[in-house]
Formats: sequence, structure tokens, C-alpha cells
Amino acid sequence: MAYWLVKSEPFKYSWDRMVADGRTHWDGVRNYQASNNLKAMEVGDRAFFYHSNEGLEIVGIVEIVRTYYPDPSDESGRFGMVDVAPVMPVKTPVTLKQIKADPQLQSMALVRQSRLSVCPVSDDEWARVCDLAGVGVPA
Repeated sequence: MAYWLVKSEPFKYSWDRMVADGRTHWDGVRNYQASNNLKAMEVGDRAFFYHSNEGLEIVGIVEIVRTYYPDPSDESGRFGMVDVAPVMPVKTPVTLKQIKADPQLQSMALVRQSRLSVCPVSDDEWARVCDLAGVGVPA
């Protein structure tokens, strides 16, 4: 299993909406590196759900439930999307400020490439953020 982080602006698509929907496609990604990260995702992988612009915090965990397929909103045909479903909210949101201040998370892609909307998370980073979020490491 691999781990990821996906960003969403809460005024466009919030964690609460993700939970209410029960499943959604992760579309609209138009950055090649982020798109390559989507392509690398497998069914069963987990991702942190991060509120960007507003909140700047990890608020939940989602599971990849469908691998990469064409994004019909992309007229060029170059970009795709995956489907995700909520797994659980975090008990304690983990802020970007906390992540940046934590020595164990200094290499996290969220810190190094802050504009990237879909990024990988290492096993150690996943475990550390889960600890900060009060959720243990969900199976």
C-alpha cells in the first residue's frame, strides 16, 4: 500500500461534502507531476485529505477506490482522475504549521512542494501524521 496527500479547497469541495457524497472522483488536476502521482495510485492506497487555502490542515483519510482513468473535463485528453472514498476523519486536524515545525516531517512533499495538489507520503511520514492526528495507523 502506498500513501498520498490530496488537496482540496474547502469552499469548492470540503471533507464534510466528501463524507456526505460517500465517494467521488478526484478530477481537475492539470499539473503533470500531480497527474503522474494520480497514475501511480492503486486501489486500496490511502491519502490524507488536506484543506488548502482555508484551514491549511489535514482533516481526514480517504481510500483510492478506482485507479486512473480519463478526466472528461480535460478537452486536451492529457489528464485523468481517480475515485476516492472517505475512510475516517482525523481526531485532531494536523495543520501545515505543525507539519513544518516537526523535524520528522521536514522532507514531506507538502513542505517541499507546497503548490503540488497530489503528492506522495512516505511510510514514516504517514505514521507520524497519523500519530499527530490521533488516529493511529488505520488498517
